Order: sequence, then structure tokens, then C-alpha cells
Amino acid sequence: MVEVKERHSGQRGGVGAEARAAAALAVHRVRDRGQSLTRVLREQRGARSPADQALVQEMVYGTLRMLPRLEALCALLLERPLKASDRNLECLILVGLYQLAAMGTPAHAAVSATVEAARLLGKRHQAALVNALLRRFQREHEALLEVVMRQPQARWLFPAWLLERLQKDWPQDWEAIVTASNDRPPMALRVNRTRIGVSDYARQLAADAIAARPIKGLDAGLMLDCPRATRDLPGFATGLVSVQDSGAQLAAQLLDARPGQRVLDACAAPGGKTAAIIERAGGDLAMIAIDNDPTRLETVRAMLSRLGLSGEVRDADARDPQGDWAAQAFDRILLDVPCSATGVIRRHPDIKWLRRDADIAALAALQARMLDALWPLLATGGRLLYATCSLLAAENHRQIAAFCARRPDAIELRPPTEWGREMPHGRQLLPTPGSHDGFFYALLEKRLP
Repeated sequence: MVEVKERHSGQRGGVGAEARAAAALAVHRVRDRGQSLTRVLREQRGARSPADQALVQEMVYGTLRMLPRLEALCALLLERPLKASDRNLECLILVGLYQLAAMGTPAHAAVSATVEAARLLGKRHQAALVNALLRRFQREHEALLEVVMRQPQARWLFPAWLLERLQKDWPQDWEAIVTASNDRPPMALRVNRTRIGVSDYARQLAADAIAARPIKGLDAGLMLDCPRATRDLPGFATGLVSVQDSGAQLAAQLLDARPGQRVLDACAAPGGKTAAIIERAGGDLAMIAIDNDPTRLETVRAMLSRLGLSGEVRDADARDPQGDWAAQAFDRILLDVPCSATGVIRRHPDIKWLRRDADIAALAALQARMLDALWPLLATGGRLLYATCSLLAAENHRQIAAFCARRPDAIELRPPTEWGREMPHGRQLLPTPGSHDGFFYALLEKRLP
């Protein structure tokens, strides 16, 4: 169980009801309108206090993680389906069920605040229905859960199409993958070694009573025993450290850009890997970071500024590289392609409900187009690191097999690393409890054909 402290107001409904209403609206925007959870929470934050935002975030993330089970419970509790105009009320019921099924919130507080939230959503006449459903779940939760757990989607908390793909690609590992993907992610840090040593920063954490340990095989990684808000991390605002999954940190080491080299980060936003590559080279790189989303490029600029790093940030499309930045060959290229993101579901549970089976073929075609477009920009003897946060073979080792078959000047390198599993092409990291998310890496070198 997860306990999230909340404050209460003396006014009717209080902050608790406001938080439930906000959580329901966020779930509604993701579940029924197909919007990104990151965007929804960013737009919804407003003047809410950090404690209230943490409560909303816990309820939203948790409800989306458990969505098929909660939906099955809701369907079982309702005598008839709700009207289409009441989808936001249904999301509030899901949020209420999540509190009772998985949070440490006292049941009376969860029920009363959720009922009051129905009134805040303009559903005053249906508040009694919300109360009745949640009270019934309190009384009969064991029997109700026994029924819904017979449904594969409710049991595994994954859509059927994605379960089928994982079972096909990972017949021996799919259960472990799904279990890890439904868990809470750990929090890893990357120390900015252009500013401070890893051991020195670890001592700063210890001085603030923040427990952390080195990450085996990473030059600059520290794993926190318990996640913390970035405002609690010493020197975060002044650029001593960044938050980055340990599997994502591996990209900079595999690319191994050397001081003085010309480097392209081809799909750079939000900028974590860009910064890590520059840091590892001691800040001495001719780095060009491109992305075709101007809004997300601002996050790259902001990150480099916070960390005190230099790089050229361009609004450009990796599918069609044009302009002066593309006129000179690169020694290193990182191609972190758009993908299904099935390896980072535990950080972004909305992925399970926003992705569709038909998306995979379209993504694989886009990835192939980017590989073909950027390969000519690589100097002979240069290296391109292909990266995804996907678990699916179509986007990973099969993609690289097809590329190498049509490019005789592409030679795959097998860098020494204990991370992940060696595949027919590249290495696959599976999401692991207390460790990294799911990533795929393949390192290619250009040689004379």
C-alpha cells in the first residue's frame, strides 16, 4: 500500500475533494480523450501546492496503472452502464476504487472526499450512486476481486494486444516484464562530472540524509534508496545533478564520444542523453541537438543551461536532414528514435492505453526512414548508436537486421558491457525491479563497403 499524506480544509469538500476531482478529470483526459499524461498534469498543476499535487499524481498514476481491473470492478458494481456524458463521473469512481484497493487512505476519508468530488464535477444528483458503489466495494471487495481477476487484462493490467506481442517476443520473460512494468520505478541520478565528482556528490546526499549507492557499470550514476523531489536534491537547481534512469545513462557510455568530436543527437528532446554525452566528454564537444518539436526543444535548452553545458540546439527533422548543420560529417550520431515506449510503462502508465497495435508498423517504418536519412551524415569510421525504449522485436533487433542487410557499409560493434541481453543484433535491457527501465541499443560503425 502507498500512503500519501493530505491536508484537509474546513470548507465543505476540502482539499481532499478538490484533489479527487482533479484526478478524475486527468484520468478522463487520458482515458477518453487520448491525451498524454505528462501534458495533462503539467497543464493542470496551476497554483496547487507540492503536497496536493503529489496526492493528485499518486491517484492518477495509480488509477492508470490498474485501469482494466478498476474498470472491471466498476462494471461489476454498476447495474447498468453510465451514459456517455458521465465518463468523467466514471473516472471519479475509478479513482475512488483505486484509493480503496491500493492506497493507505482511511476508507471513510476516501469515500467522503470522493463523494464530495462528484458534486464539484457538477454531478450532485449522482453523489449517492458514488457513495453506494464505494461502500459496496468496501463490504464485498474480496469476492469482487476474485471475479475480475479471472479476466487476463484485469489480472495483468495490460491491453490484450500488448500482452500478445510480449508473449510472442518474450515467451520466457513476459510475466516478469509485465510485473516490473506495473511496479513503481526507482529513481536514479546522473552526476554532472564537469562540476563535481560522484563520490563528492554522494557525500552531499549523505549530509542531507538521502541514501544512495553507486550503480555498477555506470561512470556517473547513483541510485536513491527512496525517490525524492528534485527540490530536495542538493545542487539540482545549480546543475550538479540530473534525474535519469540508469538504462538511459548507458547511451552516453556506449556512444563514447571523445573530446573534440562532432556529435549529432538526432531526436534530442527532452535532452537528458544530450547532456550526458557532453558531460562525459568533459564539455569539449561540437554537439548539435535536433528535434522537430519547438516546444520540446525548449526543454533541451533549459537543461543545458541549468547544467552549464554548451551545445547547438536546432529545430530540424531527422527524416529529412537539411541545412548547414548537416553539411559536415559527424564522428558520432545518437539516434534515439520515436518508438512504442513499451520499456518505460512504469514511468508512463498512459502508454498502455494510448498506444495501439497498428502503431508498431508505422513506428518501425519511421525508424527505418530515420536510419536511412542519417547514415549518410556519418563519417567513415564514425559510429551511430541506435536506441529505443521499446521491448518489441519489430522496433529493435529486427530493425537493425533489416538496416544492415541494405547497408553493406554498416558494421555492428559489440561493445563490452554486462548490461542487458545480447540479441541477434544489439542488446536488450528489460525493465527490472529496483534497476533500469527497458531499452534497446545497437552500435553501428561505418566502414568502406
